Amino acid sequence: MRITRAGRRAAAVATAAIVASALTAAPAAAHGKTKPLGTKSLAAVLTADKSGFDHKGYDYDILTAAVLAVLKAKPSSPVKVLADGKTAVTAFLPNDRAFQKLVADIQNSKRLPGEKAAFTAVAGLGINTVESVLLYHVVPGATITRKAALKADGAKLKTAAGSTIKVDVYGHWHKRIALIDADRSDRNPRVIRFDLNKGNKQIAHGIDRVLRPINLP
Repeated sequence: MRITRAGRRAAAVATAAIVASALTAAPAAAHGKTKPLGTKSLAAVLTADKSGFDHKGYDYDILTAAVLAVLKAKPSSPVKVLADGKTAVTAFLPNDRAFQKLVADIQNSKRLPGEKAAFTAVAGLGINTVESVLLYHVVPGATITRKAALKADGAKLKTAAGSTIKVDVYGHWHKRIALIDADRSDRNPRVIRFDLNKGNKQIAHGIDRVLRPINLP
């Protein structure tokens, strides 16, 4: 029986929908029957580095400072889920360079600010805005590993902010993952580090851009 191009496209869409449903609905324990997932939180991972703002663009100093700022101002914020290792979540973590590029875009500058200056600019957007942006990077209720994500091309993941991001798996020989956000005028974030805190209910993947919940000019 010959399968038409339309048939293959429909099958791919159906497969993505099934994977998306499984990722967002399946309990974390389903990923391992013999070894239960641990309860180390992502907050513990983020705060393990005590160096603070530095010149290392590929760690998460600005993100950590943003999470702590939100929780200080709003202790009951949904962002606190990152400190509850018993609750399954998958988070996409923008590195320091990602935040620096975001600030440069907002300020229409060709020069990247230092990490401290970038955090000050981000905080200046208002605590509610920072909270919304952080929640847009968190997918509650599922522990999504790299292996699972690579099978999820086209899946739409509902974030803790209430809106969705779309998984884009691309590349022929070496599969890569990008995340399609609400902003159509900027390059989509790419996943550049996988499975941070692997083996626990809370897992994270590092990304090279900040996910944007709105379309910026």
